Amino acid sequence: MPESWVNLAERIGSDLHVDLSGPGSRRAVLIRALRDAVREGRLAPGTRLPPYRSLAADLGLARNTVADAYAELVAEGWLTARQGSGTRVAERATPPKRPRTPKPAPARPEAPAYNLRQGTPDASSFPRAAWLAAARRALNAAPNEAFGPGDPRGRVELRRALADYLTRARGVRADPERIVVCSGFAHALRLLFAGARGTGGGVLRGPFAVESYGLGFHRAILADSGVRTVPLGLDEQGTRVEELTDAPRARGVLLTPAHQFPTGGPLHPARRAAVVDWARGSGGLILEDDYDGEFRYDREPVGAVQGLDPERVVYLGSVSKSLSPAVRIGWMVLPEQLVDGVLAAKGEREAWASVLDQLTLADFISSGQYDRHIRRMRQRYRHRRNRLVTALAERAPHITATGIAAGLHAVLRLPPGTEASAVKAAAWQGIALDGLAAFRHPGATMPAGDGLVVGYSTPTEHAYAAAVEALLRALPPSP
Repeated sequence: MPESWVNLAERIGSDLHVDLSGPGSRRAVLIRALRDAVREGRLAPGTRLPPYRSLAADLGLARNTVADAYAELVAEGWLTARQGSGTRVAERATPPKRPRTPKPAPARPEAPAYNLRQGTPDASSFPRAAWLAAARRALNAAPNEAFGPGDPRGRVELRRALADYLTRARGVRADPERIVVCSGFAHALRLLFAGARGTGGGVLRGPFAVESYGLGFHRAILADSGVRTVPLGLDEQGTRVEELTDAPRARGVLLTPAHQFPTGGPLHPARRAAVVDWARGSGGLILEDDYDGEFRYDREPVGAVQGLDPERVVYLGSVSKSLSPAVRIGWMVLPEQLVDGVLAAKGEREAWASVLDQLTLADFISSGQYDRHIRRMRQRYRHRRNRLVTALAERAPHITATGIAAGLHAVLRLPPGTEASAVKAAAWQGIALDGLAAFRHPGATMPAGDGLVVGYSTPTEHAYAAAVEALLRALPPSP
């Protein structure tokens, strides 16, 4: 037998190889080879095959063997033979493919119908038109050098705008040269503690005191840098900063003095002064997280602790609550001795916030649009808070809402022992929220209370009433 693979391209116009190897008679081998070529699509419907005499000569087979193979395939319906048109592959020679039953997609948990988790503003309220106008003005006014390597501190236009705004609105003593732009609060923490693990190379080192209730994500950033955290107790006057004197070798403290997260309430004036005195006397540092300082409703503005001593306080802020977490811009107002270390930690430009966003935000602030947006959202969130408080008073008077004088969330105080079941009941109602226990420091020794942390800023306006109604159904009954 000749070579087992015979190229028929020149004869039938297709790049086709017929496998003539395998068991069985020569007739059976040829039938199988041609049938497979048709079935696999290498011989398309309508393709004309060579006359059996020519194919027999090329393959070294008897003419009767090829003629019998053609006749068998015609009888089976794979080929057709007509006088004057030769032997061709039948138009319907290829059997229809069986429909493949798709594999079931892995089950995904259904998205909650109502998002009442804290921490994000109403995404539908982003000021698109004003932001676009600011971007156009900023791009038209930007010097050519703005599109070069730039300053690791951030664009000077934004640092100047922030210095003016923070001085006016938050009582911060800000110098543009001591402001470093970053991509948010978490990025700021990483820059401050970068390289601390085992090398002593971090800008700051631990141990660090933190509040007994706070974001575990922030504590994890410190832990990843090898920084041990020591919890401080809380009461109606805020963080018990007097416990710093008992904190073993604490080099600093992370606080949310304007609106303690998540329990609510500002740090008492006497304690604000006391923590600054502690920092001066011990050489320690205060990290001030001003995460939602712009949103106040039933109280006078509370200025930043940084204004009491700019050399002992690092002031940290961002636009994630006031504008959107999608705008990845935050800032640090640093003591002079920390600026160079933070810039060294910032390093390569890939970690810097977008220059285009910085220029846009600078214009957005300087033009007054930022203030107007804050005032508008303050009124909207105040209205939502009032609706929540009114609904609780009417339908669940045994549940008290605390921390509601400012911010974007409330803590609903629950009867003892009911928090876990309330979180589960909320999930059954299609509500995403957290209990107070989710924010408790694992080493906290202060008494634990039951509660739900309810963010009223995230739902859109049209969904808020239904979200509150679902929440009321999930609350535990009166004892």
